[in-house]
Amino acid sequence: MIVLLKGNFVHVTPAKLIVDVGGVGYEVNISLHTYEAIAKKENGQLHTHLHLTENSQVLFGFHELQEKELFLHLISVSGVGASTARMMLSGMRPDEIVSAIVQGDARQLEAIKGIGKKSAERLVLELKDKLSKISLHNNPLGGFAVVQVNPHQDAIQALIALGIQKAVAEKAVDKTIKAEEGQLSLETLIKAALKNC
Repeated sequence: MIVLLKGNFVHVTPAKLIVDVGGVGYEVNISLHTYEAIAKKENGQLHTHLHLTENSQVLFGFHELQEKELFLHLISVSGVGASTARMMLSGMRPDEIVSAIVQGDARQLEAIKGIGKKSAERLVLELKDKLSKISLHNNPLGGFAVVQVNPHQDAIQALIALGIQKAVAEKAVDKTIKAEEGQLSLETLIKAALKNC
């Protein structure tokens, strides 16, 4: 089982990155939360989880061990797959998810793309006691603006990589840009667009 990767970040996008570990490149799926932490780094380490299904082997990476542990808790809930868990970690910070579950705020979880009322209630029911025992310190990363050649297109590609259909992603990003005034960072644009999907 691959649990940790340490190497050079060859290609980083808001949804995936390639890590060069001793000349071997690993494609790693990441959340927007992890992207915010590593976007400006050239190398580093990621805590990883190799997710195996009948049809695929997908490697997920996390900047913080607490985010990985939360991911594992989320996918332990029936009906919440790895893609949905990554979507949750892209839409909310780990400490916000833990807080919503521990406080029984299913409505806040429903605001995340892919989480319906039943899934939100199941998350609260199954994880409330477990998550109340762990502590995720509030560590909001600075809202720095990432310089991108085309943040509009990058945001659409990130949403597609998170499993949203291209037409829906384009519409959500366009709607977000029109609704928001001023220049948005790529992370802010993606988070806001996720709510418009």
